[in-house]
Amino acid sequence: MIWDTLANIPAAQLMAFVLGGLVLNFAPGQDVFFASACGIQGGPRAGVLAGIGVGLGVLMHLAMATVGLGAVVAAHPEALRAIKYAGAAYLLWLAWKSWMAGPVDPSARGSVRPWNIIRRGFMSNALNPKPVLFLLAFLPQFTSPAWGPIWQQILGLGLIFAFTGTLVTVGYGVVGGLAGHVIGRNLGIVNKIAALMFAGLAIRLVMK
Repeated sequence: MIWDTLANIPAAQLMAFVLGGLVLNFAPGQDVFFASACGIQGGPRAGVLAGIGVGLGVLMHLAMATVGLGAVVAAHPEALRAIKYAGAAYLLWLAWKSWMAGPVDPSARGSVRPWNIIRRGFMSNALNPKPVLFLLAFLPQFTSPAWGPIWQQILGLGLIFAFTGTLVTVGYGVVGGLAGHVIGRNLGIVNKIAALMFAGLAIRLVMK
């Protein structure tokens, strides 16, 4: 049903959406830095799992945008502020844990339970109020009542955006993991770098 609606969207319009989404996906942001930090800290596998977790968080925001709850969040700045600070606090907690973890033991890389890494990625994205607002602003630009129910178009386009975004974020996580492997083998300061990245994300989230 949703894919039938997407089939009604002109190919040129759909291609413009995909290309525009990829440009946004590749632009370094919180999700990219988070997956990269996890990769640096835990290796390529951890970077992949973090990217998957982030993708699940995007799906949550997409669901909110589809049913219109994002509009409610946008109408109440105090709720937006509370979510923002909760997200920053979570990132600072991750930064503290990473900083206190000490030097990396190369033999221990990738030993963290997969679900814990996915959960961290999900929480990082879910506690960031910006994605749902972005989806509400970005997706409607590529819809038209002539092509079918708007909610189906938003959901379908959002799923495409979430899929491509997850692939890109996973890619950054893998690159971070490969770089972290070299850093960890030679310097043993991987956790400190990850801690600084998490703390930087927290400051960035609060300042914006």
